[in-house]
Amino acid sequence: QAQLVESGGGLVQTGGSLRLSCAASGRTFSSYAVGWFRQAPGKDREFVAAISWSTGNTNYADSVKGRFTISRDNANNTTYLQMNSLKPEDTAVYSCALGPWYGRNAPPSLSSVYDYWGQGTQVTVSS
Repeated sequence: QAQLVESGGGLVQTGGSLRLSCAASGRTFSSYAVGWFRQAPGKDREFVAAISWSTGNTNYADSVKGRFTISRDNANNTTYLQMNSLKPEDTAVYSCALGPWYGRNAPPSLSSVYDYWGQGTQVTVSS
């Protein structure tokens, strides 16, 4: 069973940057994807970005394209979410998730595909 631990959240002003980390440990799948999701108060959880661990293919929500970048460090089993040009509407609890992914296309945005989830980290963007 995989364990995921997020870090890097915090308070930042509009236009600022943060980098979130997601460290994975334990047993994973032979091929998998790591996704980032967020949930703001009173709203449904939404997809942010995902990366295929084997191919490096990425997928982004339209709302973050051009501002956020997802990447991976194979040696340390860590996924990063670099967030630039942050806006107040980016305020949410950000969680990373891991699930099996054997496709060659962009990794999935559906939360139901992901089996393991971290505890989440708060990101607050002040106006």
